[in-house]
Amino acid sequence: MTTQALRAPDRDPAWIGRLFWISALLVVLWPLGVATEFKPWVLVEPRNLQVTGQFLGSFWPLTLNAEFMGLVLRETWRTIAMATAGLTLALVVAVPLTLLSTRVLSISALSGAMARGPAWLRQGVRWFLVFLRSMPELVWALVFVRVVGLGPTAGVLAIALTYGGMLGKVYGEILESGETQATQNLLRNGSGRLQAFFYGLLPSNAAELTSYTVYRWECAIRSSVVLGFVGAGGLGQQMDNSMKMFNGGEVATLLLVFIALVALADQVSAWLRKALG
Repeated sequence: MTTQALRAPDRDPAWIGRLFWISALLVVLWPLGVATEFKPWVLVEPRNLQVTGQFLGSFWPLTLNAEFMGLVLRETWRTIAMATAGLTLALVVAVPLTLLSTRVLSISALSGAMARGPAWLRQGVRWFLVFLRSMPELVWALVFVRVVGLGPTAGVLAIALTYGGMLGKVYGEILESGETQATQNLLRNGSGRLQAFFYGLLPSNAAELTSYTVYRWECAIRSSVVLGFVGAGGLGQQMDNSMKMFNGGEVATLLLVFIALVALADQVSAWLRKALG
């Protein structure tokens, strides 16, 4: 008895389903494109192509004189310092709020439902974290530039508040989604909340907490450059000055330095996550 070889289908049997979902996606995206006035074809209009060509052509030659490169070096260091100081202050904001908002550290919740007072406190802290992270760091920077004036201080405070809200939220989710049995045992046997945190929660979640913190430091470096455009100092402010002066060579040099800085931060971040994980 001979067996007949199975013949491959002429067309994908799932093509109808894929066509349906692609069509549904387009139907959903179309009104969004209309609302945002998204018109990508204007990029290839002759007049816009001419302007783009002139702008890119001004990037050469790069500005590499000693005076400008010294300025770039100082602003690069200021950008890194702004990101690091901002994240450090964000930890000062996030860690206490995380301990207050984490349900597993509540003694009253050991028996089931959390007591009304701690429950309202926990919810209030969570609402405060929502408020902090709902305000983009760019908005905070605009506020602080008016309060403390131009300079990195505004950028540090902006990163501290926004990232404090982000860290507090994610830290709480990490702690509550991990292993909690050891923490609950410590609390039931008379341990304090800090002891339960350091000896119960932290050891089992340290790697994930560290990984997310290092990732946020990497993001803070990118944010520091953007914040410079509203007067918070660093590479962003210098790039804004160069663009206003139509100095394409300086802009190109700053862009290359920024790309190198982000790439270096990415490598350092990956190394730290590997070493501490």
